[in-house]
Amino acid sequence: MKNFDLSMLLSGQYHEWLVSGIFLSVQLALITLVLAVPLAIAIATLRMAPFAILRGIAITYVEAIRNVPLLAHMLFWYFGAPEFLPDGIKEWLYDHNFEAASAVVALVLYTAAFMSEDIRSGLRSIPKEQMEAGRTLGFGFMKTMRLVILPQSLRITVPPLINQTLNLWKNTSIAMVIGVAELMYQAQQVESSTFRGFESFAFATAGYITVSLLIYGFSLIYQQRYPVRSV
Repeated sequence: MKNFDLSMLLSGQYHEWLVSGIFLSVQLALITLVLAVPLAIAIATLRMAPFAILRGIAITYVEAIRNVPLLAHMLFWYFGAPEFLPDGIKEWLYDHNFEAASAVVALVLYTAAFMSEDIRSGLRSIPKEQMEAGRTLGFGFMKTMRLVILPQSLRITVPPLINQTLNLWKNTSIAMVIGVAELMYQAQQVESSTFRGFESFAFATAGYITVSLLIYGFSLIYQQRYPVRSV
């Protein structure tokens, strides 16, 4: 029976590969989160806009994105979208880490579509009288949403957004298919170099579980400190 040896991954070159993969995965998740949340808020707001054309644009975006696998999004933005660009620009992109940029674009669009539905649920939980009160004060739709509705829905919206962040963290692993050197990519590289599949993927699994537990722990702390109450 083959002996398993994790010590080879706790120091040296392979350890550095895996640790760099973890850091890149975390960077992908953080950058995506920073960009996806504002986009999700904008989409959710459009879903509740008084104009049918704006609601239609938001609905089309959400349904088109959510009903296509993230893997397809990754492949499209890396292999498909650049085909519409001039050859010079395309070559420049591929020479300047376009893999990571494509992964971020795909993750942002995909994550924002799901987050927007959670945010919309939070917005809809606010009594309609709040919107009427804002309009009575002379606020327009956007100003009422920004100053009256959004602040009240924050506590309701944050817990599901944390859950979406957990999904986002796991989804960063799909970036390996376009050559982004995140954790799963590096684990596969180690396995190919050492033929130690158990050790390399056990390390990757531990990395994903550790960050997932940190996110889950933050969720518990938030819910204990700011329990959701009916509006």
